[in-house]
Amino acid sequence: MTGLNDNLLELIRRTSAEIPDDVQRVLVEALKAEEKRTNAEFALKTIHANIEMAARKSQPICQDTGSILFFVHAPVGYDQLAFEEAARTAVAEATKKGFLRQNSVDSLTGKNSGNNLGPGTPTFHFTQSCSATEMDVRLMLKGGGCENVGAQYSLPDQRIGADRDLKGCRRAILDAVLQAQGKGCGPGVLGVCIGGDRATSYAFSKEQLLRTLDDRNSNPELDALEQEIVATSNKLGIGPMGFGGKTTLLGCKICAVNRLPASYFVSVSYMCWAFRRQGVVLSADGGKIEKWLY
Repeated sequence: MTGLNDNLLELIRRTSAEIPDDVQRVLVEALKAEEKRTNAEFALKTIHANIEMAARKSQPICQDTGSILFFVHAPVGYDQLAFEEAARTAVAEATKKGFLRQNSVDSLTGKNSGNNLGPGTPTFHFTQSCSATEMDVRLMLKGGGCENVGAQYSLPDQRIGADRDLKGCRRAILDAVLQAQGKGCGPGVLGVCIGGDRATSYAFSKEQLLRTLDDRNSNPELDALEQEIVATSNKLGIGPMGFGGKTTLLGCKICAVNRLPASYFVSVSYMCWAFRRQGVVLSADGGKIEKWLY
């Protein structure tokens, strides 16, 4: 498992220190769009300087290296327990090397584990496929600031005038943006799930953040809603870090899953500008990196 351990350690390092290319491109366009000599331009220039320095020094982009979320797509029969053991070893080593902050505490005592290991840390999402011959491993590091401004709505919601339809979903998503203001370290990206139960709806919303920002939704209605949410949000004047400006959202990705007739959840996961998301295709035994995904 040494090869797998080393590859997962490198995945963690790059995820923590480097912004994906698709996010970097949108941030560059956002800086060009902001008014000169404004707080918004200053905030985005600071963000770009931070990104450059983190990559150059191979240090975390943000002091909050966040929740550690692995999404693994593997061939049928793959030993998930062995992968989890290798991933935990890599997480502990990454913490020791400073790629990850000591960021996992006991919820009852507040005691820090010191190595980012503990119940629920890291978190694993596995799927297996008959057609898979290699392993697709994606890692997301999701900071506490953006996690705290995530939101879930149960429609109908009289408070915001949202019924059980796409117009109601639009109201819920935009309300989440309005409530977040600058608290989620914006400009941000939204992952949204319509449907599911309370737990699966949030899980699916986070999976939407694995999509690249230039990816277009295959469902025409959801594609139109994604584009409209970004356009409308960027007219609210919230701007980077809540300082005002034209860039409140960098993207919005939405899925819809089946639900119970009695329930209609809209779950919104917010990702900060420090969009730590990376992935690799590994050989079936995990010992060789075949391709980087972002």
